[in-house]
Amino acid sequence: MKHPLLFVLLLIASALTAQNKPAYILYNAQGKKVSYEKMLKTLTASDVILFGEFHNNPIDHWLQLELTQDLHAGAKPLTLGAEMFEADNQVPLDQYLRGEITAKSLDTLARLWKNYKTDYAPLVNFAKAQKLAFIATNIPRRYASKVSGGGFEALDSLPAQEKAWIAPLPPAYDPELPGYKNMLTMMGDHASPNFPKAQAIKDATMAHFILQHVKTGGIFLHFNGAYHSDNYEGILWYLQRQQPGLRYVTISTVMQADISKLLEENKNRADFIICVDEDMTQTY
Repeated sequence: MKHPLLFVLLLIASALTAQNKPAYILYNAQGKKVSYEKMLKTLTASDVILFGEFHNNPIDHWLQLELTQDLHAGAKPLTLGAEMFEADNQVPLDQYLRGEITAKSLDTLARLWKNYKTDYAPLVNFAKAQKLAFIATNIPRRYASKVSGGGFEALDSLPAQEKAWIAPLPPAYDPELPGYKNMLTMMGDHASPNFPKAQAIKDATMAHFILQHVKTGGIFLHFNGAYHSDNYEGILWYLQRQQPGLRYVTISTVMQADISKLLEENKNRADFIICVDEDMTQTY
């Protein structure tokens, strides 16, 4: 070889490439790799972002904080919201954001998820530091359980104050949506027609509170389990029924043994798909 040094450099470059082990890769709906910068540009032009996470995935939680910081640095006002806070916990959440109670008091007064301190507290604390609204969007769990057992009508007898924590009743419901039908399939012989209705009342309630707090010219960034917005269903179905003119962008998460190419089954889950190595350490 005329240029032995060049040959050595090529070998080193090849070895470095072989050793490159990214923890995740971003894809668009069609399975084409995209950069974080390109995704951010699209998200910045939206009104509502549904960030579908795996609750125990550290890549999701890291990206959520990074995205929150980057969107806040832009020109549009930012509002945060999350499935992980139930609507009847909005008062203590607001008190914490205003500095009126401590983190310990919030833990006492609100029903925080077991991974709150590691996975969601950084988002809440950023909102507190930057004086951003953080909306508790989810239906109180006890009411979703009522629906699972007795359908939407099980909520009819609730007092008006408690109905204020839920989407207007009865919510629209399409049992033929694939996501809801799949829930019945997964339950097998234990399936009840009311079981997917419990998921639907969560989706409807989260959409309700998102639309109550989305600001003209602003961005509402919502954090939820991926199943609540995958395949453009769930929360998004309710949002589009009520406010079809808003610009919605969805993000989902998948895990693969080989993340270098998005599997066919994972395409079209969302506008952007975070493909994470399936060996990734979980937060719980």
